[in-house]
Amino acid sequence: MKTFSLYRHFTFLALLMLLAGCVDKNRVIDTNAEVPNQNWTYLNRFKFDFTIDDEKAAYNLYMNLRVTGNYKYSNLFVLITQTGADKKQIIKRYELTLATKEGEWLGNGSGNLYSYQLRFLTNYQFSKKGIYHFYIEQNMRDNPLHEVSDVGLRVEKVTH
Repeated sequence: MKTFSLYRHFTFLALLMLLAGCVDKNRVIDTNAEVPNQNWTYLNRFKFDFTIDDEKAAYNLYMNLRVTGNYKYSNLFVLITQTGADKKQIIKRYELTLATKEGEWLGNGSGNLYSYQLRFLTNYQFSKKGIYHFYIEQNMRDNPLHEVSDVGLRVEKVTH
């Protein structure tokens, strides 16, 4: 019985060390929010807050997205609003490609869900240190937009 307990303890420590080695040191934020009933309405804006400690560094920004296999478009238009430490607001419209012209999903599939991490800003520099707020809202003709499961944001520091 002692051998089994020692084995379990050793396995737990090995797993803990493995997970500690996988920490993403460049990640500022990587989080997702569930879309209620997989119906994304115009009123449902997703807010993500994070802190920038190094305004001289470059960052890549990604929109995280999960749609079902029943999502009926090959793209997605979104409005992304950024409010920075200087309180200045920047709003940009992005078109995100989700499928090929032949209808093949470009995301990673698992069951009936397809996951995307779509870069919308590359080597971006924030103007000041401080807290930043990002809002993501859908900008398609359909309201609500059906078969969207999750929306998120990833910000990572670029290392050379």
